[in-house]
Amino acid sequence: MTAAEGANLHMPNLRVRAEDYDPATRARFLAGALLPGQFLLQAQRFRARYLAQALELLKHYDVLLAPATPCTAPLIGQATMKLGGEEIPVRANLGLYTQPISFIGLPVATVPIWLPGAELPIGVQIITAPWREALALQVAYQLERTGIVGYRPHARGASTN
Repeated sequence: MTAAEGANLHMPNLRVRAEDYDPATRARFLAGALLPGQFLLQAQRFRARYLAQALELLKHYDVLLAPATPCTAPLIGQATMKLGGEEIPVRANLGLYTQPISFIGLPVATVPIWLPGAELPIGVQIITAPWREALALQVAYQLERTGIVGYRPHARGASTN
């Protein structure tokens, strides 16, 4: 569904400047443009049910925390990652945990959490109900002020001082 929506948004530019797009992104948009309408209608029905369930949960909790990625941040240009002992493509799988939230349009702030001994952080999503973006940002700010999240330059070759 997001591929079809993205294709619709970018189609005018794709028609005249296709070479401006990353090849993998361009292919995903073009594939999205070819999806049958019945698939999109089914996806919209699913999205409405899924959103209703998430909103019900957010009636009981102001903020939800969830992983943003299944692993620490990959290196720039890294093509694969290990997940559950299996080597899988980074690009197709890095958004496994963010897609279900962005799919239904909930506000999210993502913050880096540095695990002990990790060279790069893992992302954590701060999820709130619609129109509660300020709360997500407030939680992110408080986590940063307490030192729980934030930038730590201790990736390979970087100084920690």
